[in-house]
Amino acid sequence: MLATLLLAIATSANAFDLRKLIANDPTEPDKFKIIHVADLAALVADQNSHVNIYDANGWGLRSRVGIIPGAHLLSSDDKYDVAGTLPPDKQAKLVFYCADTL
Repeated sequence: MLATLLLAIATSANAFDLRKLIANDPTEPDKFKIIHVADLAALVADQNSHVNIYDANGWGLRSRVGIIPGAHLLSSDDKYDVAGTLPPDKQAKLVFYCADTL
């Protein structure tokens, strides 16, 4: 029963954070924001934006639908070498994308 209660609390906390993310209401310490295609296109077109784009899709999906030109390909959506993959500048603009194939 305790495990069920803890799971319910954890689930509701994650759902709350997801709603804030979808509403583009970033809070400390997570400053995630959903970006729309037109906004990303504008960042890519702006040579001063220095945006870093990361593709978290698997190889199968990439071979079928392609990638955003210039995107860095992650080896996994959750298990990659952060220090070796992401830029050392902690203020860098990072955009991650993946597809929901379900």
